[in-house]
Amino acid sequence: MRRNARADATTEAQDAWWRDAVFYQVYVRSFADANGDGVGDLDGVRSRLGYLELLGVDALWLTPFFRSPMADHGYDVADPRDVDPLFGDLAAFDRLIEEAHKHSIKVTVDLVPNHTSDQHAWFQAALAAGPGSAERGRYHFRDGRGDAPPNNWTSVFGGPAWTRVPDGQWYLHLFAPQQPDLNWDASDVRVDLVETLRFWLDRGVDGFRIDVAHGMAKPAGLPDMDPEAVAVMAGAQNPEVLDPRFDDDAVHDVHRLIRKVLNEYPGTMAVGEIWVDSDDRFARYVRPDELHLGFNFKLAQADFDADAVRTAIERSLAATGDAPPTWTLSNHDVVRHVTRYGGGDTGLRRARAMALVELALPGVAYLYNGEELGLPNVELPDWARQDPMYHRSGGAEKGRDGCRVPMPWEGETTPFGFTTGESTWLPVPQEWGPLTAEAQLEDPGSMLSLYRQALEIRGGHASFSGTEVEWYGAPPGCFAFRRKGGGLICALNTSAASVPLPPGEILLSSAPLDGELLPPDAAVWLV
Repeated sequence: MRRNARADATTEAQDAWWRDAVFYQVYVRSFADANGDGVGDLDGVRSRLGYLELLGVDALWLTPFFRSPMADHGYDVADPRDVDPLFGDLAAFDRLIEEAHKHSIKVTVDLVPNHTSDQHAWFQAALAAGPGSAERGRYHFRDGRGDAPPNNWTSVFGGPAWTRVPDGQWYLHLFAPQQPDLNWDASDVRVDLVETLRFWLDRGVDGFRIDVAHGMAKPAGLPDMDPEAVAVMAGAQNPEVLDPRFDDDAVHDVHRLIRKVLNEYPGTMAVGEIWVDSDDRFARYVRPDELHLGFNFKLAQADFDADAVRTAIERSLAATGDAPPTWTLSNHDVVRHVTRYGGGDTGLRRARAMALVELALPGVAYLYNGEELGLPNVELPDWARQDPMYHRSGGAEKGRDGCRVPMPWEGETTPFGFTTGESTWLPVPQEWGPLTAEAQLEDPGSMLSLYRQALEIRGGHASFSGTEVEWYGAPPGCFAFRRKGGGLICALNTSAASVPLPPGEILLSSAPLDGELLPPDAAVWLV
């Protein structure tokens, strides 16, 4: 049932729980496997709620667990209002929601409104109905230019963004051919989204992560793209190149529709996956009648360099207006930051430092499962790769499987307690033995212990209040900022030499301090 609206100040503060929350992204198929088939599932997530509570996170983001042929590991949704048997059933979802709430952990789920699976009942009906039908009007079916596609758009996963059907028409898919794009000019599409939102809200979810939130709307006439445009999802778009595939102005109508439904359920929220380089364009997604939060990936894209990180922070703060900024270092689409920062001991030291930087900033932090264990990317053999990006590019792009390897929980041999079965959907490296949660739990110097300490301090220390930061003067290769209103100081040293600490009482450091000096590849919190 829908929640009753309450107006007192305490309740309003509770309803805005997301403004400074720490979310934990659960890549469901790689988190924990309860039934022994080698693939993570909802009961597996439920079995690890005690760990998540001990870690100190406020909320979960569950990647898609809906009915799907799994052409893109669940982001090709055949039924958005049911659970795929691979992950359990609706009863398993209900159990997870109930128990998570008992652990004081909110639950948010992925929403995939840009496209469906080609096995969705709508798309199958569109194929059967033929050109000009209302069924085809729910998607982007077009006649070609002779034997050529309707325009020159390319897929984010490589190759053309159009596939031809037997009657000669073409359909649009900005991702894999098994993921046809929906036409948001069709009223059916909007009505169905509202039904999906209410279905999960009525089951108790606390919010949604909107996949490809800068997608959905397409410009009239579907004009050709600039050949210089690249895959926006890769985050490498040239801001001077216009890309008609994404960030069309009409997308904001979709987000206003989503927000209108969420306003009927106090205490719920939505965060959008927004690959938009322009700060001004980004800010439009988090206006008061649109998304509550927007993923800004600039921190995840920054090199381990104080100037680059500071620029990412300043731009992210400037792009959100009155909405809280969001911060993330890794997710299921990017190389894990231990590896991005150099790998090995160097990458680990730098990842520890950046964890303190991220968690010191005002706003919302998103952690990706396994980063609290210091997991690196895995260089998988080609035979093991499953990402459609790898297959669509003919192996030129290695894809995202390396950051999706299952979590190591306990024991000394692979698969380290992830499953009771003999194999896992992606192989878990034997060298991950020292990285298991069990191995790190009682080690005060471990990455897991650092995250637990940082989250405990962040959640309970008054110095973490305030929504603005002010910068100190700092040596080259370093920075220091203070939370205005709270007083927390965070200093980062990316240079090759130790530097003097700012004045203050030390709360936590990412590495042992060198007397009154902050060593290279380290960060510290002070008050």
